[in-house]
Amino acid sequence: MDLRTGTSFWQTLEPAAPSWPFAQGDLDCDVLILGGGISGALIGLMLARRGVSTILVDKRQPAVGSTSASTGLLQYEVDTPLSELIGKVGRERAVHAYRRGLLAIDELEAIVQEVDGQCCQFTRQNSFYFASDESDVRELEDEYECRKSHGFAVQLLRGPILHDLSSIPTPAAIHSTGNAQINPLAFTRKVLARAQHYGLRIFGDTEVINIEEEGTQTIARTATARITARATVNATGYEAHEMLRFKAGDLQSTYALVSEPLASRSGWPEGCLVWETARPYFYGRLTSDGRAMIGGEDTELAEDHAEPGLLGRKTAKLQQHWHKLFPDISFQTSHAWAGAFAETKDGLACIGQVPGKRRTFAALGYGGNGITFSAIAARLIVSLYVGEENPDAAVFGFER
Repeated sequence: MDLRTGTSFWQTLEPAAPSWPFAQGDLDCDVLILGGGISGALIGLMLARRGVSTILVDKRQPAVGSTSASTGLLQYEVDTPLSELIGKVGRERAVHAYRRGLLAIDELEAIVQEVDGQCCQFTRQNSFYFASDESDVRELEDEYECRKSHGFAVQLLRGPILHDLSSIPTPAAIHSTGNAQINPLAFTRKVLARAQHYGLRIFGDTEVINIEEEGTQTIARTATARITARATVNATGYEAHEMLRFKAGDLQSTYALVSEPLASRSGWPEGCLVWETARPYFYGRLTSDGRAMIGGEDTELAEDHAEPGLLGRKTAKLQQHWHKLFPDISFQTSHAWAGAFAETKDGLACIGQVPGKRRTFAALGYGGNGITFSAIAARLIVSLYVGEENPDAAVFGFER
């Protein structure tokens, strides 16, 4: 499966990637992780830090799949508004998911500090969630009241205050705190290096052809290796369905651009994270060197992004949307890319023991908050493996 099209902005910033060897011979470990993106890296770090013998394998080189195409927004707000999520999963679980997202961002910040990740470009950023048109205002107001009633730091902006703050032609917006942004590729490589320090064994260009549970073990076979483990974690992201053989979410394609450094930020409130009520939604963020990074224009199929000429057409539409929101900020595209994307029915990640399997777990951070979901997955997978209670299991598990 082709996970992305084009070269992402992060790939142009990073030096040559480390080249991990491929797995050979008979190998043994406690936990085998499939997938070396941000989810696999964080799970590997958490397990290795606990002294669990862990091997990580990736069919490519780690971090070069979907992780390198991420735009690096870290938000506690999932794609499903809290007021709507309550109707889908119940008040207790919905509020837990939102609060857990806030904590996950704190956890990611702590990991950045642990890995000495100045190159990770982690910064705290507020969020500006605006009504795409007048018909969305009532729902936006309901969302504001819902979040406020559960203790989230939000402010409803309307009228002169809103229009003095931003050029976005919207009747209402929610301003929220607690979010952040990051360079996902640099961060993942730093996490992998730190995890290796704790004993994680990492192999690239190692595709698992077959994996079976046999008694108290799982046996994974590649073209050159046989890996025996007590448990396996599938963190292969949008390719997970190929091995798990069930559908955890709907696969689509999404598109992203980054501009040349901006000469002005007129009308862009605080250079904050920007997103809207329409679905699929437009979103944007500011890079550490003063560029705008924007995305959206999702299409229905996972392979759409590889269609010749489609990325160019989506680039033009995203530019048009930008100029509608920020007419005084010139956007000259520097890089454009696209990739596979997935979402679940309730907007929450799928993390936990795979149905019908005793020794197989999966961490599928489907949705617009993949990186924060990865942080949640890392702690939850460790809890499940060592047998610790974790309230996240009921919220993000496959059988919820």
